[in-house]
Amino acid sequence: MAAKLGGGGDDLEMSHEINVTPFIDVMLVLLIIFMVAAPLATVDVAVDLPTSTAQPQPRPDKPVFLTVKSDLTLDLGDSPVPRESLPAALDAATSRDREQRIFLRADKAVSYGDVMEVMNGLRNAGYLKVALVGLEGIAPK
Repeated sequence: MAAKLGGGGDDLEMSHEINVTPFIDVMLVLLIIFMVAAPLATVDVAVDLPTSTAQPQPRPDKPVFLTVKSDLTLDLGDSPVPRESLPAALDAATSRDREQRIFLRADKAVSYGDVMEVMNGLRNAGYLKVALVGLEGIAPK
């Protein structure tokens, strides 16, 4: 509650006005945070990624994510893709631009050999620029 000092009288009047400026400021900050964070959550495939201490690289506007799930199935973006039709699906996703970087995500439970098989499939399809995606971790001391 706020008190308003009158013109010289000893009685204090009660002010029933609420200052909404701080509430508006908080709402605008939250709006900006959600506007920035919403485009970053583009892939909805649940996968348990390993952590990495490498410096994060800038991300393109429309990245192409290839995900190897723990049951060894593949997802291109959010849709499942059979291994035999992976080259055609990649060509459709990249408009046949084989210079575009493919972001490869693999579950922690997937073995190194299975990840290498997928990378060989990417190389055989003509996609030589592959980025491995992981969670950011803290560097060991």
